[in-house]
Amino acid sequence: MQLECVFFGPFRDAVGEKTVFYETDAETVGELLVELEAAYPLEGELVADDGEGLAGDTVVTRDTKNVVHIDGLETELTDDSVIRLVPSVYGG
Repeated sequence: MQLECVFFGPFRDAVGEKTVFYETDAETVGELLVELEAAYPLEGELVADDGEGLAGDTVVTRDTKNVVHIDGLETELTDDSVIRLVPSVYGG
């Protein structure tokens, strides 16, 4: 399936583009994030070290809804989903 992945902040810098149309066989958000960490210099930036959740305060949405409020990393993907990846924000 093809997904639209939109990267923000340092994630965009690492990927080199704001939006990537990504072809994948991943069935869940967690599987997709593992693929993205391997495909781009994002290792350890998206999925927590224990594999049980998102790294830090990273926010991932599927079609504008935060995946934490769906099924977390087990959130299912559908063809043409829009995935937005927003890194933790610190400072004040």
